[in-house]
Amino acid sequence: MQMTVDQVAECAQGRVLGDGSAVLSGVASADTAKAGDLTFAENADFLRTAENTDAAAVLVPEILVSSTKTLIVVRSPRVAMARILAVFAPPDVFDPGIHAAAVIHASARVDPTSHIGPHCVLGPDVRVGARSVLLGGNHIGRGARVGEDVRLFPNVVVYPACEIRDRVSIHAGTVIGSDGYGYVLDQGRHRKVPQLGNVVIESDVEIGSNASIDRAAFGSTVIGQGTKIDNLVHVAHNVVMGRHCLVMGQVGFAGSTHLGDYCVIASQSGIAGHLRLGHQSTVGAKSGVMRDVPDKATVLGIPAMPDKQTKRQWISLQQLPEMLRRMRELERQLESLTAAQSAASSRA
Repeated sequence: MQMTVDQVAECAQGRVLGDGSAVLSGVASADTAKAGDLTFAENADFLRTAENTDAAAVLVPEILVSSTKTLIVVRSPRVAMARILAVFAPPDVFDPGIHAAAVIHASARVDPTSHIGPHCVLGPDVRVGARSVLLGGNHIGRGARVGEDVRLFPNVVVYPACEIRDRVSIHAGTVIGSDGYGYVLDQGRHRKVPQLGNVVIESDVEIGSNASIDRAAFGSTVIGQGTKIDNLVHVAHNVVMGRHCLVMGQVGFAGSTHLGDYCVIASQSGIAGHLRLGHQSTVGAKSGVMRDVPDKATVLGIPAMPDKQTKRQWISLQQLPEMLRRMRELERQLESLTAAQSAASSRA
């Protein structure tokens, strides 16, 4: 795709300083940009890097100027670049229809504008909404609902009775609605507790690859509107996430924990069950959360505590070897002083 600088500036809601008629044919980072590329610079260092390339134009914030490059001045270069990339690299388009290798139950209903790829299996009473795309190898269980403009990448599995609302993207290998981890000890054996609920994925959610969202024991496990979940995340039964949360890779949630809106959970953290994480709370990477987290709080460490407290402890641990050395020196001095006092007492 090709666009002029003026057209890109209109898309980015910015203004042009320089040649607005120049043609842009691609997007690249500041250090790899070539002729015809658009790049972006958030600070003066990145702009200097871009100025040393053949980039045709640079997205910059208001505070930056250049005597050698055409600039598109915007409020936030990162936000503007996200908008522009969606234009330069739109998602693949799939023709409506059902592949001959798909297996569709007679009671399933698929909107005629949707695309059902090879080796998909749609069970009884499944519903697939308008313009949704099942790329291939997807299994949709009895009574499941797939909304409009949904995209399921290869080998995504949706268990019975689960609901995926509009504009949801789920990447390859993810499982929605597998049984929650419910067992009771009965006469020395672990007896499975049937998991009778479902999973509800609200609109505008994106879930990465190889994640597992467990169905509720009763009611619903819920992923709130606009939430983004990274790869290799496990969400246990009856977890409820609020709107627009960010969950990074390899995070695990135990059952029945509730997250408020705009929570951020960094990579490799573990969240214990039956907790409440407040609105706009943040969990730092590799943390073990064992208590409720208040609104807007940031916690860190194992066990997770307020971030400032944890950082003070880490600094103290770094100082521990020197403190031990000084303590041993003080002990030697005390021993010498005590020995001298004992010798003086003996002479007296």
